[in-house]
Amino acid sequence: MDRKIIHIDLDAFFCSVEELYNPSLKGTPFAVGGSPKERGVISSCSYAARQLGIHSAMPSSKALKLYPKLKIIHPRHHQYLQISNQVMALVRDISPYVEQISVDEAFIDVSDIREDGRILAQQLQNTIQDKLNLPCSLGVASNKLVAKIANNVGKKLKPGNQPPKAITVVPPGHEASFLAPLPVSMLWGVGPKISLQLEEIGIRTIGDLANWNEADLINRFGIIGSELKIRAQGKDDRLISLFQEVKSISQEMTFPQDINDVDILKKTIINLGEQVGQRLRQSGMHCTTIKLKVRWQDFQTLSRQITLDNPTDQDTVIITWAWQLFESVWKTSKMVRLLGVGVSNLIISPIQLSFWDTTLLKDKQLQKAIDQIRNRYGKQIIKRGVISNHPNK
Repeated sequence: MDRKIIHIDLDAFFCSVEELYNPSLKGTPFAVGGSPKERGVISSCSYAARQLGIHSAMPSSKALKLYPKLKIIHPRHHQYLQISNQVMALVRDISPYVEQISVDEAFIDVSDIREDGRILAQQLQNTIQDKLNLPCSLGVASNKLVAKIANNVGKKLKPGNQPPKAITVVPPGHEASFLAPLPVSMLWGVGPKISLQLEEIGIRTIGDLANWNEADLINRFGIIGSELKIRAQGKDDRLISLFQEVKSISQEMTFPQDINDVDILKKTIINLGEQVGQRLRQSGMHCTTIKLKVRWQDFQTLSRQITLDNPTDQDTVIITWAWQLFESVWKTSKMVRLLGVGVSNLIISPIQLSFWDTTLLKDKQLQKAIDQIRNRYGKQIIKRGVISNHPNK
């Protein structure tokens, strides 16, 4: 049985969700991102905005210089996640073999379904449009690599002010010929640096790479050279991964202006720690490593971390250690540009509390009550006031 993989990508997902809340945005140049006054960047932009040269990861200030009338909407990630879950539920109605790789992107293995891949893709596209009013594009091929590239190609072939809603199918046996004329930069694993190195030796298309001497590629790039040649031939035996391991959780804040105000820095670490803690608990996980990231005024960036004796999912523990890590590297005269708090070494299994762990039990009960109140009345209803020492290491 031939493998049949569908790659789905929601078209300008954040912007498409915003259009659900405000239909007047449709067809207009707008973006979702941070404020230009706070060194924000564009997370997503409408197709009308893309026609003006605006793109994701562009500083919001630069986007406004390109088009001063650009409307920039602050992201509402909670709503995006809720709607993403609704989309993925529809995807899983077609097949249980789904690998979600981001909030708006997934691979689907439909190998055991008799219908033609194009028909399945069209049905899924219609279902998501009809039930959720969201546009999406799909690529269909015999493996994940080619399906994703096919989707990217299909979207590029439908430029304009409206979502592409493309469906691109690569029949089995045509993988190499489909990839051959494409720029080598479109191949997974070829970043800007490798792309430049390949062009320097005359490799400009994926077909050039597929036909290049393997020994020479290995000599120049190591084992990755052999892997790139295999991919260039359209070969990819990776299976759909049903379970995505979460390795870390983190939050960052870039300040509107560089600061050294201790109160603002403390409040920022409290806020970041609470966000990380909430995501940790929502994931049903505990962490054993707490991390701090600091970027100074001169853009020098450093990170520090500490490993705990006991796994935790509590805000107080995360905040306390994050602040202590910060104090270990900060001098009051140093201006701070960015702060980040994160956790790693995550475990899913819950902590078993003994009868004598009364302090920790009370902490967890208090945290649960705080979460419930915030979920009902909003995050700002309860604010943490101080950072205290916590004996958890």
